[in-house]
Amino acid sequence: MRRSTPTVEASVMPRKSEHEPGDQRGPRPLTAEPGMLARPAADRRQTVEEWLLSGHPSPRLARAEWRAHGLVLLPLGTLFSAVRIPGRVVQAVAASADPLDVDQILDEVLDGGPVVCDAHGPRYYALVPARVPRTWQAAADEWRAGGVECLGHGTYLGVPPPDAVEFPVRGLSSYWSVPVATAGKLCRPLAVARLVAAGVRESAEGGEVWPGDVPLTPPRPVGSRGRASGGSGPLPGRGR
Repeated sequence: MRRSTPTVEASVMPRKSEHEPGDQRGPRPLTAEPGMLARPAADRRQTVEEWLLSGHPSPRLARAEWRAHGLVLLPLGTLFSAVRIPGRVVQAVAASADPLDVDQILDEVLDGGPVVCDAHGPRYYALVPARVPRTWQAAADEWRAGGVECLGHGTYLGVPPPDAVEFPVRGLSSYWSVPVATAGKLCRPLAVARLVAAGVRESAEGGEVWPGDVPLTPPRPVGSRGRASGGSGPLPGRGR
């Protein structure tokens, strides 16, 4: 019987894992030793892949899921947790619904911290330290008013492979809006909090322009991570 494609996010009973919730004993960000050449891009990508899959009970099965569906469900609250941010909140900060603009803004304001984008919605998942749902509980309670949710232990997140870094031109799937730079590098909670605060404020003040989550439909070809020439820029009424 054909298996269905895994959902982007699921709340289920936690599976057994070698890590306890909030455990930060995962691999640390890699640094080159003095006098040594930096790892080639392929090696860094392999290291990131192994780090992501270390949170899965069966890395071999997870790789098969990536090949079959382009997505694998990873348990949150072990290697990392995630802050789910509605598209309208992020788009309000970027003043654009073009994914190239949004991705660049996220990269800048989160200082390269990794973000998964579920293009169906859209929704953005900023990966943060596993302890955040517990240590930032008061802030997380306030964020819910803006549709922002802090996800941790007991929730699974659909994560694309490390090389899925382009907006999907066919279908609506997930990609890395901001790729994982090195194994163990996550978003700083304070940077995420500032992004959420700015986005909630901007979307509330500009309700006529941002009535809801605007679909990500880039009007220009997507072929590189950098900014392309031309494009839509900010939506009408939202000058920078």
